[in-house]
Order: sequence, then C-alpha cells, then structure tokens
Amino acid sequence: MNKLFTTLFALAVASATGGAFAQASAPAAKPAAAAPKAAAPAGAKSMEAKIAMCIGCHGIKGYQSSFPEVHKVPMISGQTAKYIVAALNAYKNGDRKHPTMRGIAGSLSDADMNDIANFYAAQATKAADSPAAPEGKVAELYAKGNCAACHGKNLSTPIDPSYPKIGGQHADYLFVALKSYKQDNNHAVGRSNGVMGAIAKQFSTAELKALANYVSTLDGELSVHPEPKFR
Repeated sequence: MNKLFTTLFALAVASATGGAFAQASAPAAKPAAAAPKAAAPAGAKSMEAKIAMCIGCHGIKGYQSSFPEVHKVPMISGQTAKYIVAALNAYKNGDRKHPTMRGIAGSLSDADMNDIANFYAAQATKAADSPAAPEGKVAELYAKGNCAACHGKNLSTPIDPSYPKIGGQHADYLFVALKSYKQDNNHAVGRSNGVMGAIAKQFSTAELKALANYVSTLDGELSVHPEPKFR
C-alpha cells in the first residue's frame, strides 16, 4: 500500500513539473497588432505646399510674366473660388494656352484646385459701392461691351461665381487677356470662350487697351497678398 501511494505521488509531481516546464518553454504570445493611425487632417503645412507654386508669381507685388508679352501676373487674392477653379481647368485642358500655367494646373487634383481657390477667395477686400463712371469715348466702349451685365455694376460682383471679378485688376494683364480672346486657331496663344470672343472681336486693339485701363482704375476686391517669405 505504501509502495502504491509512493508511486502515485511521484507521478503527480512529474505531471505538474512537466506542465510547468511546457508553459515556460512555449513562445510568448504576440501582442495584438496596434490599430492603424488615422490619417492626419490637412493642415497649414499641406496648404502651404499646395500654394507653393502660386506664391512665386501671384504672391509678389509687381511680378511680371513674359508670355505672350510682358505684363503683370493677375491678382488672384479675393477672386471668386469658382472662377479660379474654372480658370485652372481651362489651363489644364488647353482652352487657355499658357505653358507655365498648363504645367501647374496639370499637376493639381480637383481637391487641390478647390483648396487653392477657397484659400485665395477668402482674401477679398471690400470694393467701392459706387465706382467712378467712365467718361467720353471710354464710356461708349464700356456701354458697347456691356461688361457690367456679367461682371456686376462695379465689376466686382459677377452674376455667376464662375465669372471673374475684374474691377481693379492690372491693366496690362486685362489687355493681354482681352486680346487672347480674339485669337482663332492659334496653337500657342489664345483663350477659348465663345461669349468673351464675340465681345472682344467688336473692338480694335487700341479700344481694348482703353477699356483695360479704365477697368484697372476701379476700386475692386482684388489684391496681391504676399506670403510671409516674400514680405
């Protein structure tokens, strides 16, 4: 009996020791994989990256382009967001011919264009409620072009947000833009827009220059808004 008890006790000890050894020898369980981090929302830095190609020209007061002739680049701070998007798409698909702008627009997604457009639209200043009326020959040209019908009475309140504010825009840029609408079948220069093409073709080059000079004198909502690195 004592011998049987001794044998059973030994087996019990061996079993317990073996179980403990097996647990100690087993590889440790791998911790559960951490949940992937949520993507960070777009912040100031990503916005800075998106406008980096814009500020090199549009963020410097007096900066000039040499294509298709020397003129100041347009003011875009304060421009309508829908117009900026429309203009970028026109450069992207070739309706507006400008090699630099086509290259830039072609690199932008729809989301990029919307972000850039909203950024610049938010920089609008207050336009004058009662701009000075044109006089003499310019008044006749202004009435003939009927500019206010689309761009608003002060040329800063377009009837459709996809139309630009033009009051106070640089005269030499307006002149180049107006002439570009008169171009037909030119693979290098021009803008495709049926309405503006029909209007611009009513005027001589000298008359377009006179209109551009008048529009530039208006107190509009556009400005050059230098970024900190250019201040």
